[in-house]
Amino acid sequence: MDLPDISVDTGGGRRPRRSSFVQPSVIPGFGLTFGFTLAWLCLIVLLPLSALFLRATGMSWHDFLEVGFSTRALRAYQLSFGASLAAGAVNTVSGLIIAWVLVRYSFPGKRLIGALVDLPFALPTAVAGIALTALYAQNGWIGGLIAPLGVKIAFTRAGVVIALIFIGLPFVVRSVEPVLADVGADVEEAAATLGATPLQTFRRVILPAIGPALLTGFALAFARGVGEYGSVIFIAGNMPYRSEIAPLLIVTQLEQFDYAGATAIASVMLVAAFVVLLFVNLLQRWTRKRGVA
Repeated sequence: MDLPDISVDTGGGRRPRRSSFVQPSVIPGFGLTFGFTLAWLCLIVLLPLSALFLRATGMSWHDFLEVGFSTRALRAYQLSFGASLAAGAVNTVSGLIIAWVLVRYSFPGKRLIGALVDLPFALPTAVAGIALTALYAQNGWIGGLIAPLGVKIAFTRAGVVIALIFIGLPFVVRSVEPVLADVGADVEEAAATLGATPLQTFRRVILPAIGPALLTGFALAFARGVGEYGSVIFIAGNMPYRSEIAPLLIVTQLEQFDYAGATAIASVMLVAAFVVLLFVNLLQRWTRKRGVA
């Protein structure tokens, strides 16, 4: 069916006029979808978190501080958050390089390498932990080579960082890859024709464009690392005050039927993770506004 002419003659040419005809959306309207969004988030996210905090409020303030901020718990927080930050920083650099190779170059086996990047998503974390432990133990392929040098990875804090690097790498690569693909190679060529060096092109052209995506990948890798359990417990050694992660401490409290203590530690971890992610999101927004400006 032909649509009616909705242009207006203004003397200098015909100008389009707004039409009352609006193309119907495939998905229902804002009210229904927004209501579903709130209901689903409350059911899946807010309700469990609220139950966690309500269970923690059943403790007295003194008991909460005694369990949630004990020396053992503080050491576990330090290892979980510190190792996650270190692994996220390593993945930010290595993930950017891998995404650059996958986007900018064509070579045999490119799809295979892309599939290997996604392997930590599909691999059970316990399998990853066993594989990393067998690889980095003193009798493993890599551990046996570095053991004579006095370097030990398995059953140490370094092993925790290695495990978190393994499970966090895909988040950075998949966050940066589509944004980097939108920044075509012609942008680099234009900067080169204007006399910019490769370092200046990357710092002033490429990095501002992919900065928010890079921070998003870091935040996702960090969040996954803080809550990781299966791949870490096999390679960490799980020594209290030395190589014990916070999720393992929570499981230990549950095995002792100390549900209040487990919720106290979980609440501290939740608040700390929220503060860190809030800071990353604010930094991401500032980076995006700076890039637009």
